[in-house]
Amino acid sequence: MVEAALTLPLVVFLVLGTLQLFMMLQARVLAHYAVFRATRAGAVGYGDCERMTHSAILALLPSFHSFLGNSTPGGSAPAKLAAAFAARRGNRFAPAMDNGHDGSIVWIYRNIAGGGVGSPQDRGFDEPGHLRRLEVRMIYWYPLRIPFANWVMSRMFMAQLGIENYTAANPLILAERNANWNQGEFTDPFTISTDLRNEMLTRYGRAQYVFPIETTFTMRMMTPLKQRFFPTPNCPPVP
Repeated sequence: MVEAALTLPLVVFLVLGTLQLFMMLQARVLAHYAVFRATRAGAVGYGDCERMTHSAILALLPSFHSFLGNSTPGGSAPAKLAAAFAARRGNRFAPAMDNGHDGSIVWIYRNIAGGGVGSPQDRGFDEPGHLRRLEVRMIYWYPLRIPFANWVMSRMFMAQLGIENYTAANPLILAERNANWNQGEFTDPFTISTDLRNEMLTRYGRAQYVFPIETTFTMRMMTPLKQRFFPTPNCPPVP
């Protein structure tokens, strides 16, 4: 009984943690597809941030919300997808349906390779040799959905990224009072920007355990850029 009590937390975490890791792999695959959809929406839509953000959210929905099973019974699949998207079209999670998460779903960083917009519209779009490339970097704030595993993994991520140490009781080994999960445990910690660091600290402080999945894509602009879609280089709510 004593041995079972000592090993049970680790066994439970191995099972739940494995499920969470496979779900994260699915989310990463969808994030690669989502950044492609967002970049294409911007390339054919004059660089419109709203179109780009909506395209990314539609592609990512299956990774954090089972809209076919949890929406109103009896509706068609397109109607259920539309209802799930409508609740998140403002690029915010729906707390009632997303386990209390209420932060941004994606951050989209944009760069126009070959020059920006010098007038209300890119007048030289049709000139020979003219080239504008839309370079997109997307951060998907993937919500960790498996109980217990989400809390433990979030503490490990924070230590791995060198953001916050964890030295309280070890949830995996009851006999160990101090976990000692800190940056010193890793020989080559990952680097992370200040904006991502602050966002993770804020969300974890509200018990909203997420992991930032970063993907990139580049595509040639197929429509002229319009200045009204570029009040800032990046799409809100990027800090």
